[in-house]
Amino acid sequence: MHLSKITQSKYIMNYISAENLTKSYGVKTLFKDITFHINEGDKIAIVAKNGSGKSTLLKILMGKEIADSGTVTINKDIQVVLFDQEIDFEGELNVEEFMMTLDSAPIMALKNYHHALISENPDDMDKALNEMEVHEAWDLENEMSQILSQLKITDLTSKMKTLSGGQIKRVALAKLLVETRAQHRHTLLIMDEPTNHLDVDMVEWLENYLSKAMVTLLLVTHDRYFLDAVCDIIWEIEDFNMYVHNGSYGTYLENKIIREDNMNSTIDKAQNLYRKELEWMRRQPKARTTKSKSRQSDFYETEKVAKTDTRKEKLELDFEMKRLGTKILELHDIGKSYGDNLLLKDFSYQFQRGEKVGIVGKNGAGKSTLLNIIQGLEPYDSGSIETGETIKFGYFSQKGLKYKEDQRVIDFIKDISENFPLANGRTISASQFLRLFLFDDQTQYSPISKLSGGEKRRLHLMYVLYQNPNFLIFDEPTNDLDLPTLTVLENFLLQFQGSLIIVSHDRYFMDRIVDHVLAFEGDGIIKDFVGNFSEYREKKSQEQNKKVVAPVVETPKKIETVVSSPTVVTRKLSFKEQQELKEIDKEIPKLEKQRAEILEKLNNETDYGKIAVYSKDLETIAEKLQALEMRWLELQD
Repeated sequence: MHLSKITQSKYIMNYISAENLTKSYGVKTLFKDITFHINEGDKIAIVAKNGSGKSTLLKILMGKEIADSGTVTINKDIQVVLFDQEIDFEGELNVEEFMMTLDSAPIMALKNYHHALISENPDDMDKALNEMEVHEAWDLENEMSQILSQLKITDLTSKMKTLSGGQIKRVALAKLLVETRAQHRHTLLIMDEPTNHLDVDMVEWLENYLSKAMVTLLLVTHDRYFLDAVCDIIWEIEDFNMYVHNGSYGTYLENKIIREDNMNSTIDKAQNLYRKELEWMRRQPKARTTKSKSRQSDFYETEKVAKTDTRKEKLELDFEMKRLGTKILELHDIGKSYGDNLLLKDFSYQFQRGEKVGIVGKNGAGKSTLLNIIQGLEPYDSGSIETGETIKFGYFSQKGLKYKEDQRVIDFIKDISENFPLANGRTISASQFLRLFLFDDQTQYSPISKLSGGEKRRLHLMYVLYQNPNFLIFDEPTNDLDLPTLTVLENFLLQFQGSLIIVSHDRYFMDRIVDHVLAFEGDGIIKDFVGNFSEYREKKSQEQNKKVVAPVVETPKKIETVVSSPTVVTRKLSFKEQQELKEIDKEIPKLEKQRAEILEKLNNETDYGKIAVYSKDLETIAEKLQALEMRWLELQD
């Protein structure tokens, strides 16, 4: 691969250009002949299945990996900064010293200023103050303090080696943001899963910071709310190709559906032609004329298209899980403390059949402890637990998967069972179940040790689900899972007929799945909220913003219950509003019909020029429909 530098453009600066990049590991191709550009101000998210080459692509841009072929051209006036999953640090440094290891003029000015404070030398102080002014280091010091505070890094004297994995990740994130801010030259910020190990407040702060920052960003994330808030370009890597989508995550999904529909249409046409050509090929004598050889060559190209498998196996499983009895799981007055740290105080809850409960709260509040207590993995101090006789727990923990290095993926799953039971006595094979969770045939017969970190997480998830539990417990299941796998998991859980508990910081995932929230608020207090995660957050925000504080009343309740029931104010619609509502009722069906007609045209169109026009029309109609539907809801309310 050729790597070169280019000079700064007169207009919008081009940071990186890549032409025809190809990368393989052995027989496994990650991407082939992909071309892309990164310009100043771009905020790009990469979406792909684990093992498709996301992290490898980032390393190629950093110069840590070399592509098999193609060229990467990097502007000589930019700096590329990476926030990786693996954090390098010297354990003996404290947090403040680690932050000050940055190599930039403003940071050096800060170091000299702190040294002058200690030395009390007037000459050193004069020089340091001048450097602080020249390099605008006063603002940087304030911003560094704010960033550390928002990421809940309060003790700057702690040594790095004493921090937890999550704390190290947050310190490294703070250092990266400060480094980007400190650089006066143009910087490309590359971030690989930056929201892992952050609680919801931190994630929301970071997305607000990055969305407003004048920064060029290349991002890998599974957090779809974060992606939508920060990025406006999506790179999709699939089937060795790269597809570029300008717009939101929703736009990407629409484009993907259109592309797959058109590909299926092309395949159908190719299959019809293939059958005719196959008949012709069989009739031909062994000696080929030039004309027949040309037709033979066309035949093989047609065969390649006709045999393309774009069909995604639909996750429509009618489970034959062990029946849940009348009693599911009941917790009565559960108490748990670690020394002076009170995690659970007289907590009572009765789980219902089919209930999907989300558990939220700050790190260390006791969420994982409750999951362990429920399963009998950890003792509790007081209270009692009644578990139904038919309950079979399935636990997806953060500890990871235990496996033999040389064991193949398919054999690991078959050790549980050759088949997965469906209703009415039907079954699907272990291989079919693996394909549902995006393990292709080649990967199924690969050693587990060859899988990427994300693929191992996906196999761990498969291992839990394949044992056919009727009560699922997930502790941060979305960490390191790719977006395609998350979509499959969500569809699986939406159909799941058993009970479900999820601990997660992924707001999109929680909103789509849970119908009930248990919020750990510290000091053993757990609030019970009926609704999804965003509704809980909105309710909590409203309570915090109230100007009038009601007097505190002691109650004997074991758990506080907050029900999402906004006050309804009845108002009669004006004549004009009534007419507007009638017009909207007429207009919406018309637009829905137009949308269906355009989709039908897209399904049968192969001309990319026309596809672009139809796609634009579809986007316009979708925006009109959304506006009308929102107005309709306002008038109805």
